[in-house]
Amino acid sequence: MMKHKVLCGIDRYSDVEALLHGKRVALLTAASGVNKQGIPTYQVIKDIADLVLIFAPEHGLASAMQDGKYGDEDGAIHPDTGARLYNLNSKGHPRLIELMSEVDIAVYDIQDVGARFYTYLCNLTQLMRACKEAKKPLVVLDRPNPIGNTLTEGFLLDESRFSSFIGEFSIPTRYGLTVGEYASYVNAEKGIGCDLTILPCDGWRRGMYYDETDLLFVNPSPNIPSVNAAINYIGGCVYEATNLSEGRGTTRPFDYLGAPFVDSHRLWREMTEIGLPGVVFRQMAFTPTFNKHAGETCYGVELHITERDAYQPFRTMLYMFKHFKSYPEFTCRRDGLALRVGLDVLMDDYDPEKLLLAHEKSLAAYSENVEKYRLYHR
Repeated sequence: MMKHKVLCGIDRYSDVEALLHGKRVALLTAASGVNKQGIPTYQVIKDIADLVLIFAPEHGLASAMQDGKYGDEDGAIHPDTGARLYNLNSKGHPRLIELMSEVDIAVYDIQDVGARFYTYLCNLTQLMRACKEAKKPLVVLDRPNPIGNTLTEGFLLDESRFSSFIGEFSIPTRYGLTVGEYASYVNAEKGIGCDLTILPCDGWRRGMYYDETDLLFVNPSPNIPSVNAAINYIGGCVYEATNLSEGRGTTRPFDYLGAPFVDSHRLWREMTEIGLPGVVFRQMAFTPTFNKHAGETCYGVELHITERDAYQPFRTMLYMFKHFKSYPEFTCRRDGLALRVGLDVLMDDYDPEKLLLAHEKSLAAYSENVEKYRLYHR
């Protein structure tokens, strides 16, 4: 397959230099913040500016920790740059605004996956608000949405009830923007109002998946090892609130789904008979080495994506979730489920198609509203 030549924001070196040269910089980044030569963004910035602070999100600066884990550094010296390193958790950092007073400008460079419940988005808005309060400009070095920008899916989050670190604003599960476009959208529409500059990608189009580019794929987090995993994550993240294994602890997180109590043949048969587009279900078993059901054999299915633009992972999840609720052994944290889904609807009886139909208008209204913030053509 021919790879399209794409430059991320950090690859536009002369533009980055023009924005940052001679300035004191704070950088929010992770392992996915690299240029096309694999050089970390913090190293690129150190060579052209005074890198004073580095902020790390969930999974740590090296993206080596599992979900919900952070580094224990708080002002430790980063050995490669000499910058002070801080972690941003669900509450940000208690001294974030104070720390921003030490710099002239802030920079954000982390690869997103296009899912509302990815916690890096909340870290971004924490930084945006701190920049607003400290009267410092923010530059977002944009990166492609790895699952494309042409499709939106799922429900808009009920902001009044379920706004959290894993979903702050009323946007769809699959929100169809790059992180730069998202920053522009929430900065204006949610009233953050920071001094924001987006350095766009060059050569990327909205319908392009990440593995169609010549960019290095660095895992955005430990359990997103591929573009297909990122697509399946749109539905699969919901199972984090249940006692089902979403494949963590295997080599195929979010492609595998099951539990020791699941009848894999019945699951496979029911899902196959529905005839959902773009996906083939394979009956299988797997044994996680950590996380839920570690060391136990889980029975379920592997989701093989056969046609990305036709596949609807959130719709698929709605049908599968109904199946799993039929097992007496199935358990779910209703609050955690609602935070991920954006609404408290799945533990009640529901018809997947009627649910989706009820939210079509709000999804269309969102898509129309974000159009003016788009930076890329189809």
